[in-house]
Amino acid sequence: MTTPVSESPIHPVQAAIYRLLGEDETLLDLAPGGVHDEVPETQVMPWIRIGDHLSIPDNAHGQFGRQITETVHVWTRRRGNATGQAIAARIGELLDHQAAALQAAGADDLDGHVIVSVRQEYDQALKDPDPQIRHHVLRFRIITAQEG
Repeated sequence: MTTPVSESPIHPVQAAIYRLLGEDETLLDLAPGGVHDEVPETQVMPWIRIGDHLSIPDNAHGQFGRQITETVHVWTRRRGNATGQAIAARIGELLDHQAAALQAAGADDLDGHVIVSVRQEYDQALKDPDPQIRHHVLRFRIITAQEG
């Protein structure tokens, strides 16, 4: 008897997040600098970056799964947090408790994985040494399971 091999859903999940955020006109109106994996040096703020992740096996009874914590960064060039908070709130609306929407955004790439749940863990506003820049860090926990 051979044990099935679990393909990693990390990259497809990140690609689905990128697609879901990058195709939302309301979000792009708030952050015209766009959604990025790597941000060009000359990119005009505000913009969003899909950040780093942590992936932990979450296997159960012959089924492979992952708990992925994904970080999303929002950068604005504004005094105060209002702009960053508006962008962060929209990202939360798009991702928090939106497993079906994220699954649909990654439907072609998830290759046998299903997104079970998406939960926002936090949104933290940070001041940059430059008083004109604000940085918001959002973290989401995404649980996946491999079908079949």
